[in-house]
Amino acid sequence: MADQDDYKRGEMNIDEQEKTFDGFMRVSTNVAIGCIVIVVFLAIFAT
Repeated sequence: MADQDDYKRGEMNIDEQEKTFDGFMRVSTNVAIGCIVIVVFLAIFAT
């Protein structure tokens, strides 16, 4: 098992993780909005 004594909280560079999370949230939001638009469209125009 790795030696845990070298780990110091808050010193890791997390720029890439933040970019990935921001991209994931952007895509998730766009998909959710698209689904809502489709459901509203179907509710209005479906017979």
